[in-house]
Amino acid sequence: MIDVHIRPATAGEAENILAFWKEAAEGTSITDDVDGVTRLIERDPEALILAEAGGLLVGSVIAGYDGWRCSLYRLAVRPSHCSQGISAALLDAAERRFLAVGGRRGDAMVLEANERAQRAWASAGYHREDHWRCWVKPFPAA
Repeated sequence: MIDVHIRPATAGEAENILAFWKEAAEGTSITDDVDGVTRLIERDPEALILAEAGGLLVGSVIAGYDGWRCSLYRLAVRPSHCSQGISAALLDAAERRFLAVGGRRGDAMVLEANERAQRAWASAGYHREDHWRCWVKPFPAA
């Protein structure tokens, strides 16, 4: 594993994070904009966890906790830095966060077609639960 620094994101980094996700994350979300990222960080300053190596953003995970569920999103590693332990370090930080607030189980959103991500989650000890499905409804912009 390379030397990485794990830390929470700051609101001023939203544009850099979005550019990183375009390169490193699979898929897009309705909240992939500066306002969406900024609101996440302002609401829960510990939720968006970043990994840096040599000052370069190389990984991210959103570890959201709403008092009931521990939800994981946007586990992403810069392609040039894959297979170096970055996702493991990010998930370790997320799981420590969840345990500190009394979380009991982490739920990860993983795209069905993203086999590489499925392998990464499985190697981290997560398993697929086929009896659940994610149901979504986008809300109109205010």
